[in-house]
Amino acid sequence: MARLLYQGHGSLRLTTNAGTVVYIDPFMGEGYDVPANLVLVTHQHFDHTATDKMPHASGCVVWQNMDAHPASGTYVTQTFGDVTVEATEAYNAMHDKNECVGYLVRVDGLLLYFAGDTSTTSQMGRMAALHIDYAFLPGDGIYNMDVSEAARCAKVIGARHNVPIHLKPVEPYGEKQAQKFAKLAPNSLLIRAGEEVEL
Repeated sequence: MARLLYQGHGSLRLTTNAGTVVYIDPFMGEGYDVPANLVLVTHQHFDHTATDKMPHASGCVVWQNMDAHPASGTYVTQTFGDVTVEATEAYNAMHDKNECVGYLVRVDGLLLYFAGDTSTTSQMGRMAALHIDYAFLPGDGIYNMDVSEAARCAKVIGARHNVPIHLKPVEPYGEKQAQKFAKLAPNSLLIRAGEEVEL
């Protein structure tokens, strides 16, 4: 069964049933001791780009926003072994639509949505049809949407589980914001910094 470690802020580590290790937006927290097979970066702000924080396994791929969202404007889908990654829209006043992405990650029969740094996007309105299992949504209210808007996005996306992240820059977690999200969002799941869950 796939496992996910929330390292804190916007940083996560996903381990597939086959043992593939994927880091998403590495920057903060513990758990960088396991060699990476794939590193995903949603944009180039300093708190998402610590791609050398962990050891790299042989053949490790670092796939960044410029790989996933080329100048043509086409959002790329790429398969890396047992993991398929599709880039999605991500944008707000602090994050340029032409430079930032989120990711839909298919692994072990699950579909995970890592929204990246964003507010509401037009693409979210079409996501309910995808039957997403886990949506990871930012909610700091400074660089991204706040938790009230994130909860509204959760309702639109319709994921089986909605997880708030990137809640209090630049700190691992924001308990107050997480609790507010839990009251407002359907199917909320709170994973605190340093916690690992089976998906």
